[in-house]
Amino acid sequence: MGSSLSSPSSSTSSSYHSGGGGGGGGGGIQSSSNSNPRSKMKSVSVISPLETTDEDDMEVDLEDDFVNQKRIIVIESDNGTGNKIDYISELPDECIAYIFQSLGSGDRKKCSLVCKRWFQIEGQSRHRLSLDAKSDLLAVIPSLFSRFDSVTKLALKCDRKTTSIGDDALILISFRCRNLTRLKLRACRELTDTGMIGFAKNCLNLKKLSCGSCTFGAKGMNAVLNHCAALEELSVKRLRGITDGAAAEPIGPGLAAGSLKTICLKELYNGQCFGPLIVGSKKLKTLKLFRCSGDWDNLLESIAERVSGLVEVHLERLQVSDRGLASISNSPNLEILHLVKTPECTNMALTSIAARCKLLRKLHIDGWRTNRIGDEGLIAIAKSCSNLQELVLIGVNPTCLSLGQLGSNCLNLERLALCGSESIGDAEISCIAAKFVALRKLCIKACPVSDSGMEALAGGCPKLVKVKIKKCKGVTCDGADWLRASRGTLDINLDIAAIEQVDASTSDGGAQETAAEFTPLFSQNAAAGGAADVASSSTGRSALPKARLALFAGRNFVACTFGRWANSNNGSHSN
Repeated sequence: MGSSLSSPSSSTSSSYHSGGGGGGGGGGIQSSSNSNPRSKMKSVSVISPLETTDEDDMEVDLEDDFVNQKRIIVIESDNGTGNKIDYISELPDECIAYIFQSLGSGDRKKCSLVCKRWFQIEGQSRHRLSLDAKSDLLAVIPSLFSRFDSVTKLALKCDRKTTSIGDDALILISFRCRNLTRLKLRACRELTDTGMIGFAKNCLNLKKLSCGSCTFGAKGMNAVLNHCAALEELSVKRLRGITDGAAAEPIGPGLAAGSLKTICLKELYNGQCFGPLIVGSKKLKTLKLFRCSGDWDNLLESIAERVSGLVEVHLERLQVSDRGLASISNSPNLEILHLVKTPECTNMALTSIAARCKLLRKLHIDGWRTNRIGDEGLIAIAKSCSNLQELVLIGVNPTCLSLGQLGSNCLNLERLALCGSESIGDAEISCIAAKFVALRKLCIKACPVSDSGMEALAGGCPKLVKVKIKKCKGVTCDGADWLRASRGTLDINLDIAAIEQVDASTSDGGAQETAAEFTPLFSQNAAAGGAADVASSSTGRSALPKARLALFAGRNFVACTFGRWANSNNGSHSN
């Protein structure tokens, strides 16, 4: 059944080349019929050349693929009998499945059309599946999951303008995918509590659930928490079925509270109904709360009393004061803290965090230019949190007093961003150059810095490798060129384009509002190339909307640039 590489549904000549998506195993797949009498029996190796007992019986041809400019190895043998042997057909199913796992989704689809055997192997070895969750999906679910019967990670996404799948479809999927470990639901507005209850009863091994813009409510969510005892990650965004106000049904804790490690709540009218779940999750490590209405002080205090193992906390646009924030200091293992647009938080709460959370590695603060967090809180961080590696200050006005303490005490500080800070001038940049000996990446945006500050950087920060300067009117191209000439290995990105607002929001909503604000740190060549692409794709629209659309794909500087910086640093340290 699998001896020939030609598609079983067609006798015409065909060809396919595997691109090795995902970094996998070189080589390609080709089937063709031409004038060469040997071509009908040729097969292409997608692994290293096979060993043979008689080298004279093995014929190896190298053919150039002039279309894709790849080298294809064709292996065949007649074994001394005159009958050609297809070595691909001799490979075990497990070996072919392993090769398929090294290919991208598009290449896997093409491989499945080579022959019936490959079609079956590809379906049985696919563990991740993303489907357009329109209502007509129901009719093809039986045949679809008969082929893909090993799926463990499933995404069901529907367009907002179309009707999504309903309860019957989700329950039927749960019967077919009882080993499902991850489920993502997007805009499945026809799902109700009934469908989620049926799903939860069948998929007991679920470890990760992410739902956004769905309409089921507390009963459906509680069903998942009560039946899926292995659940580790829960992400909920705009769950419209939750009743607002005092009548809201509490969610949790359920059996899942014993295993949950990550909870993320975004844009919920009554996110505090998840309070019993959060408080009851003893193993919780990561808590992210974005744009959830209500006063969170009391709930944060309750969480701090019962959950002491928090490692990462994100608070964005919440009604929380020093009382609620200070309660987080009961988590001595806290390493990552993001405070974005929480205007009631002051130096007092930050001092409490510094006193007890001495393992803090990453601190992001968007002070919203309220001047309620400044030198006092930062000095407390500098004195107590010597492990600090990454610091982002937006709308905060530090001076040389706090910057000097940070540079002297936080000897592992490698990434620093100062955005929209009125107090950051040439003197502060000189302080950074003199004190921050471990600094590798620096971003300065919308600060009153001039070319004199660039001259100070030329002689300081010996480990500095990347600098991004944006919307600093005092810095000219000449100053950046001088710095580049002084430190030839330094990657400098100068962007003097005027952009209206500074925002550090890292949630999806925040990224939409600040699409053009923070862009990933590219080299100047990459930035120039991107600008050229935008300019060359003229279709009659103005250049500015296109530039904003191009920048939008990169989300914001805080979410993208430092994420990539941190990953690259971890990789370099591991080496």
